[in-house]
Amino acid sequence: MVAPPDNDVLWARALHYQHNDGSPALSGVSLGVREGEILAVSGPRGSGKTTLLRCLCGLLPAQRGEVWFNSTPVHTMGAPSRERLRRDRFGWIDPAPVLVPELNVWENAALPLMLRGTSRRRAKTAALEWLERLDVGAKARKRPHELLQAERQRVCIARSLAPEPTVLFADEPTAPLHRADRVHVLRTLTTAARSHGITVVLATDDPRTAAQADRTVSLLDGRRVKTVHLPPVTEAEGRAACSLSV
Repeated sequence: MVAPPDNDVLWARALHYQHNDGSPALSGVSLGVREGEILAVSGPRGSGKTTLLRCLCGLLPAQRGEVWFNSTPVHTMGAPSRERLRRDRFGWIDPAPVLVPELNVWENAALPLMLRGTSRRRAKTAALEWLERLDVGAKARKRPHELLQAERQRVCIARSLAPEPTVLFADEPTAPLHRADRVHVLRTLTTAARSHGITVVLATDDPRTAAQADRTVSLLDGRRVKTVHLPPVTEAEGRAACSLSV
């Protein structure tokens, strides 16, 4: 094995992954992500973006290839070590908001900090700060079922930022949001990442979202390509996404 360059916080070489049906999700993808960089992984649906993020964070071990985090080989770690790495150093945002229904909003946002052993008071303070930044501070004592879909996603984003992870993996983080909200949330996310030195790997099929990144890596059919021309999101599609709100 050859260690990655010193200025790369994440480095992957020749990642391969096949779905259970034998279809390839990744076919020899290599990339490096510099410390503090916001990297967009772009491509149409089914291009392998989510699989790549899952392999990079150790959630899904690649079937072949190498993944390094700060010169530590993630691909040789056992499942418990990868789980600790995700808990202590990584953050994750899903395209659909998933919250613990028994906890209120601030408890959901503070949960990763409390799992790390942070006191309840300090975790609550950090969670409330991010909830305010994302315009859901007034909902801090509400339960998830009392929120709109877009509000729940904002809580999930606050939850991912509160522990100030080394690397934040964001899989279509603004997909459930109204178009008007996306710019504000993306600006909050990117500004927070830059001010706190958080490296971000952002998967998106929206060219306007990708434009917020420092650099873009394009995937097509599980392979890196020089560029992918993504179709613009129509107003009808934007309204359809917003209609998910309840």
